[in-house]
Amino acid sequence: MSLAAYCVICCRRMGTSTPPPKSSTYWRDIRNIIKFTGSLILGGSLFITYEVLALKKSLTLDTQVIEREKMKSYIYVHTVSLDKTENHGITYQARKELHKAVRKVLATSARIFRGPFADTFSTVDIEDHDCAVWLLLRKSRSDDRAARLQAVQEMSEARHWHDYQYRIIAQACDMRTLTGLARSKDSDLRFFLRPPPLPSLKEDSSTEEELRHLLASLPQTDLDECIQCFTALALSESSQSLAAQKGGLWCFGGNGLPYAESFGEVPSATVEMFCLEALVKHSEIPTHCDKIEANGGLQLLQRLYQLHKDCPKVQRNIMRILGNMALNEHLHSTIVRSGWVSILAEAIKSQHVMEASHAARTLANLDRETVPDKYHDGVYVLHPQYRTSQPIKADVLFIHGLMGAAFKTWRQQDNDQDLTEKVSEDETKYTTCWPKSWLARDCPALRIISVEYDTSLSDWRARCPTERKSIAFRSNELLRKLRAAGVGDRPVVWVSHSMGGLLVKKMLLEASKKPEMNTIINNTRGIIFYSVPHHGSHLAEYSVNIRYLLFPSLEVKELSKDSPALKTLQDDFLEFAKDKNFQVLSFVETLPTYIGSMIKLHVVPLDSADLGLGDLIPVDVNHLNICKPKKKDAFLYQRTLQFIRDALAKDLEN
Repeated sequence: MSLAAYCVICCRRMGTSTPPPKSSTYWRDIRNIIKFTGSLILGGSLFITYEVLALKKSLTLDTQVIEREKMKSYIYVHTVSLDKTENHGITYQARKELHKAVRKVLATSARIFRGPFADTFSTVDIEDHDCAVWLLLRKSRSDDRAARLQAVQEMSEARHWHDYQYRIIAQACDMRTLTGLARSKDSDLRFFLRPPPLPSLKEDSSTEEELRHLLASLPQTDLDECIQCFTALALSESSQSLAAQKGGLWCFGGNGLPYAESFGEVPSATVEMFCLEALVKHSEIPTHCDKIEANGGLQLLQRLYQLHKDCPKVQRNIMRILGNMALNEHLHSTIVRSGWVSILAEAIKSQHVMEASHAARTLANLDRETVPDKYHDGVYVLHPQYRTSQPIKADVLFIHGLMGAAFKTWRQQDNDQDLTEKVSEDETKYTTCWPKSWLARDCPALRIISVEYDTSLSDWRARCPTERKSIAFRSNELLRKLRAAGVGDRPVVWVSHSMGGLLVKKMLLEASKKPEMNTIINNTRGIIFYSVPHHGSHLAEYSVNIRYLLFPSLEVKELSKDSPALKTLQDDFLEFAKDKNFQVLSFVETLPTYIGSMIKLHVVPLDSADLGLGDLIPVDVNHLNICKPKKKDAFLYQRTLQFIRDALAKDLEN
C-alpha cells in the first residue's frame, strides 16, 4: 500500500508543478521515471520473493514422514482443506493464481526438456528420482506396440528401485503391462500386488460344498458322454461325502469304487479331485467358462489353490481350468482383477517343470500383446516360457505314448523299475525334462511344445469308463489343438514315443486331406520315432496281469499285431511319404520291459519298429527308457540333437 501511495504522490507532483527551465526539466523527468520504475520493480520483486518463500514454507514437509509414506501401498491424490475460511480472501485468490502460473511454467519446461506426461498422470506431483517410473508407465500405455514392449522390458530389468516404486507400478499399470511383467523372466515379484481378500464362506458351508454347488450350477445338457460321466461321478461322491460329514454313513455302492481304490486318502480331498476333473472338462466349453466366472469360480479356485499348496495334483487341475478360461479373451480382465496374475507370476518361476509349464500356458493365453496363438488343454510350451527377443525359427513337438505324459516321458533315465510302479508313481516327483533343460539351451531359436492326452492300458483303469477314443479320434483332436497353437506356421520336427508315433502319422495323413492344414505338411522337416510299433505289438495279447490287462483298452487293441487299422495306417503313410521331402529317424529297444513282477516283454520288436523309411538304430535299453537319455552326452540325446539340427539347418541359418 505504501508503495502505491508513493507512486500516486509522485505523479501528482509532476502534473501540478510549474514548468521549470527547459534544460532542467528533461533530466528531472528522467529521474522521476527512474524512481517510479525502480520502485515498481523493487516492490514487485519483494512481493514475488515473499510469495515464493510463503509457497516453499507451505510445501515444506517432514522428510521422514515422506519416506515412511512412500513405503506404503498408496496412490497419492490432491486434497482440499476442509476449513472454508482458508478458501476466501484476496491473499488466497492471489496465491491460487500465482500457483497456477508456476504450474504452467513447470508444465511448459517439462514439455521442452522431458516430454509431456499423459493426461492420466498430468496431475501427479513427481519428484526427480520418480520421474523415470511415471515415464515408463506413460510409455507402457502408448499407442505404439514397440514402445509398450520396450517399457515392459525396461521395467522388468529395473534393479535399483525402492520398494515403493515397484508398488507404484503394481497399482498404476494396466492389465496388458501386468501380464507382460509376469511373462518377463527377470521381473521382480514386487510388481504384483497380493490377491484381494477372498469372500467369506457361507455359514455351515465348506469349500467342498461350494465346489459341488459350482459344478451343479453348470449346464448338464448337450454334453458328451465323458463330461456327463465326470460330472455325475463328482456330484454323487460329493453327496456321499457331505452326508458322512453330517453324521451319515459311507456308502460304497454305485459309483463308489474310486473311494475303495483310495480308501486311505482324505475323503474331502478325493471328492475335490473328482469335482476339479469334472470342471476341467466343463471349462473346455466357452459358455460354461462364463458360468464358472459368474458363480464365483475364480475366487473359489483361488481358495482351493491356497488350501492345497502341498497337493500338486489339485493345483495342476486348477491351473488347467484357469488356462482353459484364459482362452476366452472377454474373461481376461476378470482373471486379472481376481489376483491370479500374481499367483501365476510366482508359479512360472518354479523349479518344478509341471508347475512352471501350467502357469506359462495360462499366462501365454492371457498375453495377447505378444502371443497370437492359443494353447488348449494338453498343449504346453517348454521353451520359450517367457517373453524373449530371440526370434523363433522352428517348432519341435514331443508326443508321448501309451501311459505317458507331457513331462515325465521326457525325463532323464532313472533306475530301472517295473511298469506297474511307473504307472502308479506320483508324476510330480519327476521334474527333470531334457527337452526343456538341454534342447532349449542347445537350440534357443526353437519353440519346444509337449503334448499330453489321457490313455489307459485297460478299461478297468480308464479315467472315463465311457471314453473309447481311437487313434483316429485322438489325432483329429490333437491336430485341431496344435493348429490353434500356430503349429504349421514354421518348420516342424516331430518327436514321438510308442503310440505317439502312430498319432503323428495319422495327424499328417489327416492334415493332407484338409486344405487349411496344408501348411503343417509343407513345413514338416523331419520325424523321430522312439520304438513306435508300426506293425503292432504283443502287449494286447498278454492278459496275465489281471489288474491292467483283463479288459484291454481300445488303444491297446489297436496296437495288436493283427489290427487292420494299424495295417491301413502303415500302408497309407508310406504312400503319402514317398514323395515328401522330410527326413525320418527311428530308434528301437533291444531289452525287454518288466510288466508287473512276472512278465518280461519285448514291447516293440525290431521288425515292428522298422517304418520302411529313414534310418533304424537299435539301442540297448528297454521300452520305457528308449526316450530317456542317461546324460546330455549320451548317444540317444546327441543323435537326436544332430538330427534336429540337420533337418532344420537351412531354416535355422536364415
